[in-house]
Amino acid sequence: MINRFLRTKSIDQILADAERPEHRLKKTLTAWDLTALGVGAIIGTGIFVLIGTAIVGDDNRLGAGPGIMISFILSGLTCALAALCYAEFSAMIPVAGSAYTFSYATLGEFLAWLTGWNLILEYGVACVAVAIGWSGYFNKLLMLAGLELPYWATNPPHWAGGPEGSIANFPAAIIVLLVTTILVVGIKESARAAGFIVILKTAVIFFFIAVGTPAINVENWQPFMPNGFAGVKTAAAIIFFAYIGFDAVSTAAEEAVNPQRDVPLGILGSLAVCTVLYIAVAAVLTGLVPMDQIDVHAPVAEALSVAGFKWGAALVAFGAVAGITSVLVVMMLGQIRVFFAMSRDQLLSPGLATIHPRFGTPHRATILTGVAVAIMAALLDLGEAADMTNIGTFFAFVLVCSGVMLLRYTKPDQPRPFRLPLMPLVPILGIASCLYLMVGLPTATWIRFVVWTGIGILVYIGYSIKHSKLAHQDNRS
Repeated sequence: MINRFLRTKSIDQILADAERPEHRLKKTLTAWDLTALGVGAIIGTGIFVLIGTAIVGDDNRLGAGPGIMISFILSGLTCALAALCYAEFSAMIPVAGSAYTFSYATLGEFLAWLTGWNLILEYGVACVAVAIGWSGYFNKLLMLAGLELPYWATNPPHWAGGPEGSIANFPAAIIVLLVTTILVVGIKESARAAGFIVILKTAVIFFFIAVGTPAINVENWQPFMPNGFAGVKTAAAIIFFAYIGFDAVSTAAEEAVNPQRDVPLGILGSLAVCTVLYIAVAAVLTGLVPMDQIDVHAPVAEALSVAGFKWGAALVAFGAVAGITSVLVVMMLGQIRVFFAMSRDQLLSPGLATIHPRFGTPHRATILTGVAVAIMAALLDLGEAADMTNIGTFFAFVLVCSGVMLLRYTKPDQPRPFRLPLMPLVPILGIASCLYLMVGLPTATWIRFVVWTGIGILVYIGYSIKHSKLAHQDNRS
């Protein structure tokens, strides 16, 4: 039994399986496409929505106040350490599945399964959080135009934390289904749409910085850390959600034209650009509005409104709606590619790995993901969704950092088009920083994570361990 848990899939076999005609994905993505996907995934809900909660706090967590700038640096450094590990793996194993595939090649089938299972949690719940954030800004945009959707159609049911009489968050569900349609049609079309939106929302962020900077009141930065470093640490764990999009680039590695060069560029380039923009936005936002006046639902747009720039608030709200749309596209892409990779290895139903004969996309996995995310987006609360995403991401990052160290020693001669520097210091620091931030997540999030992992172990023992492709190979031998 132990041998079954520890069996690994060779890199050669992983690459060969990716080239089988029945499972081959189209290779159409360039370095620009991958960087656009990365920026498209990173700049969105985290900066337009969750930053408000991270600054102000809520009933269960301390806010960082203006110290949110340090929180972004802390989260950015953590992601940079993990990103270097992802870049080495992605260039070496340019196959769909991201951390799941990397773990299968290094840590064994059981840990690969747990990684994939938690990536499903990460991307699936991230999509829910993004869709809910999109709905909030969409409603804000309508309000600025003199329109407003009824509260019962834009909030989760009362039993899920919504106001009395609410039915479901219908805009959140509708945008998910529209994005699902785009993803069924093709990856290149999805990348083009994300690239266009990236240009638009980056322009909106530069506009916010340019308009808001002259109106900064430095007195709003005092006290800089109203809840001490504890608030900064807690906020760093919350806004970590703002960064996780970079690992979605690695899930699309199999569809890159030149993955050995372009995937590391896409991962590291998108992370560097977004970190600088995040810190600038945090500085302007906290300088424009006192901490106790920041709107946790649409903080960036509302900050301009409070400062007297009503027209600017409308422009930012429009940019946020567009920007969060691109995040949803890339997050759902990541979720679908993990499903696809696990199904191709037969750890999940092989039917989900079916490729559409015309569009060249895993349409069954796409439709299943879209319907499930739409239902959850209509019924769940934003804060809980973001926390669950973060803990799943931390877990995956820890395993990727561990795997890249292990593979350096087990396969030192394996070609590595990109080699991360300062081995093993970088992955060790990556593991330590992820575990440090995990401690800052609420107890309820840990309980849900343990329960989800327990369900995953039962599914693996009951189905996957017997049906996996490696199990069939063992039986034949």
